Amino acid sequence: MSTPHTSPRRRSLFGSALAALITTVAVCAGDAVARVFPYGPRHRSVNDLGNQFVPFHAHLWDLLHGRAEGGLLLNWQSGYGTSFLPDFGTYLSSPFAVLVGVFPRADIDLAVYVVTVLKTAAAAAAMAWSLRTQRRGPWWAAGLLGASYALCGWSVIEAAYNPMWLDGLIAFPLLCLTGEWALRGRRPGAAALVVALCWTANFYTAYMATLGAALVLVVRLAQDRDVVPGGRRGLGRARVLGRAATATVLGIALAAPVLAPLFLSSRQAYPGWSREFAPAATGDLLARLLPATYSFSSPALFVGTGTLLLVAALPFHRAVPVRARLWWTGLVVAVLLSFQWAPTHLAWHAFATPNGSPYRQTFVLAGIVVIAAWTGLAAGPPGVRALASGAGVLCLAALGAGGSALATGWGYALFGGGLAVAGWAWWALRGRRRALPAAGLLVAVLVGQAAATVAYGHLGKLGGLDDYPSWGPAHTARAEALAGAEGWPGYRTDAGRPALTGNDPLLLGGEGGAYYSSHTPDVFTRTMVALGAGWTSRGRNVQSLDNPVTDAVFAVGARLRADGTIGRATAAPLVTVRRPGPPLAYGPSPFANQELLLGARVYEAPLTPGLCRAGTEAFLWAPEYNGAARLADGPAFRLNARPPRNRAALQPMGVAHGPASRLVFARPAPARWELACLDRARLDTAVAALRAGAPTALRVDASGVRATLRPGTTGTVVLSAPAIAGWTCGGRPAAAHLGLVAVPVGPDTRSVTCTFRPPGLVPGAAVAAVALLVLFARLVPVGRLRRGAGGARRTGSRPSAPSGTPSDRAEDFGVRV
Repeated sequence: MSTPHTSPRRRSLFGSALAALITTVAVCAGDAVARVFPYGPRHRSVNDLGNQFVPFHAHLWDLLHGRAEGGLLLNWQSGYGTSFLPDFGTYLSSPFAVLVGVFPRADIDLAVYVVTVLKTAAAAAAMAWSLRTQRRGPWWAAGLLGASYALCGWSVIEAAYNPMWLDGLIAFPLLCLTGEWALRGRRPGAAALVVALCWTANFYTAYMATLGAALVLVVRLAQDRDVVPGGRRGLGRARVLGRAATATVLGIALAAPVLAPLFLSSRQAYPGWSREFAPAATGDLLARLLPATYSFSSPALFVGTGTLLLVAALPFHRAVPVRARLWWTGLVVAVLLSFQWAPTHLAWHAFATPNGSPYRQTFVLAGIVVIAAWTGLAAGPPGVRALASGAGVLCLAALGAGGSALATGWGYALFGGGLAVAGWAWWALRGRRRALPAAGLLVAVLVGQAAATVAYGHLGKLGGLDDYPSWGPAHTARAEALAGAEGWPGYRTDAGRPALTGNDPLLLGGEGGAYYSSHTPDVFTRTMVALGAGWTSRGRNVQSLDNPVTDAVFAVGARLRADGTIGRATAAPLVTVRRPGPPLAYGPSPFANQELLLGARVYEAPLTPGLCRAGTEAFLWAPEYNGAARLADGPAFRLNARPPRNRAALQPMGVAHGPASRLVFARPAPARWELACLDRARLDTAVAALRAGAPTALRVDASGVRATLRPGTTGTVVLSAPAIAGWTCGGRPAAAHLGLVAVPVGPDTRSVTCTFRPPGLVPGAAVAAVALLVLFARLVPVGRLRRGAGGARRTGSRPSAPSGTPSDRAEDFGVRV
């Protein structure tokens, strides 16, 4: 308890601190109840959290500590060399991400978990601060509503394993704050910087947050006649919108050095998959208002029964002006309906149906609901009639959810109990003596419901999604083996198969071919598939290809085996020279394609279907086969294909020993398969030839490669890296040789320098520079005018704040601050 004279700013800080505390307690309690990492034996890293985000944060740790191969622009560790800035802008550009650097690398899973909790708490604090900026009201209520926003179902179920989405959860209240600044003609420079920060942290959810904040600003301008102080109202509103639009455009422009390469990379990525939008069933939609529900394909609308009750009571709250009630209720309903209509659904997702969870914009609705609840509460707690009417609306919604399989007994019990307690608590706040216990009950309801939702969400994710183990002894053993075999850039070290994640090179080390990202280049996927590689995630997750021919071509001299040992082989160097000849193209056979890329014949056709000559190594290619196969005298190998999601990789079957080594399928043979027989002697001869003509010196750094050629070299210099856009050799765009970076050379060429710069980086930097100049030009005259008028302001009276500004006379509902 502090005195009633506490300043509004300090009260807002108290509210933000309370919001962060409630959020942290609820999230950690839910995780502990579910017994997931770090509180129990269950895995937390489900789906892309373990497959993508933890490995990317591990790579960030390596970058921060100077241990990564490559830098901010070029990543040598994944996909045999790929652009890193788009991945950084998609997964790692949040200011919170760098906090992983303070943890030991073996605690990377814990580091990502802590960052996730901190982001969620930050979103709660930002919303509490934004609410107090919009309208006066008790700080503890702002903290409670801020926490209910951060603990919405979308946050604790969907974004909990997509931690970069949580930056959007933070962005929405911050962008609403910039709208308030535009409303009052304040902080134009800070507004642009906040927009830039939000769009840099995660452009995808920032786009949705920007749409939501624009809707909030429009309603703020429309519903309150006094919200635009002074002057003609129409002109004042136009000026407000102009200030907000200017700050938004300048902020996005300031983020262009990250955004431009990211957008261009998305256009050059393998297309993955898309699906037609299908709206959620009405029963399922209503069921997601309840706590303790889970579904991958419906919006997680839960925001806490106490908050829902305020929103449901808002249309009946007579202390709120009719105009405000109509606008805020209409906005909540309109945004909810927009989720169910294909055109508006596409608009929320930048006109591209998302892969996976289709309701990624749900956090915006949660924020709008919380702001609407605050609008009603700022006028005072609703009366009995309003609360009873709101409770009736919620009961009807709960009854409508009765036909949904998503509704659970626990969910109904928590909802009903919470509704009764919240109804009493909001009514009790009208009397000062009962205010403190009522506020405590509201906090307890929110924490209990949110923790239950967190725990139930974990059970649903673990039951329906892939999960990946946290760092443990198996990870340490693999990482140490790879580090001991390291020889870059003399040769690559591959993390091998079977993989722990889709990004083992980033997580464990080495410079392998596996790579999983939203930016997996189309040229890389198609090249590796032509050579026999497998994939998951419909081509976005390319697996390491365990094959001695491709290892030789891609300079893989060491490979981690399934038993934890390192297999070594003499491979061609990173840069080789190929003889002059006509342009080449891949065909339907991966074995013929490997020979084309190697430049020599190394495979034999089977003696009879399914039978290789004794002494050769058998390799099976059956990309659509899902089952086991083996040589009759050898072990069985599992091929995992579930077209079009999974494609089976080319599989080494072992050394053939004669007729007893005939190929056997455990299931009926697939319609398309091919067996080829590798002659190791031929492969050794081909590799020796490539090494004999290779450059005499090679320098590799974070920006590219420089190779010193042998005198009289002619033909095509080939860098064993995918020919993604951004490579230049000798100042010109690099050519491509069967999907790899290439440059033709003549006898007078002494050296070749190839550098990589992500497309869009230079134009993006130019746009940011112009935006910075414009921002500076807008701010400097204002600063001079203020200095010139300083004396006049000091002698004049202080202008009154517009409606909705916190003041020292804010109502506390009996809980003094």
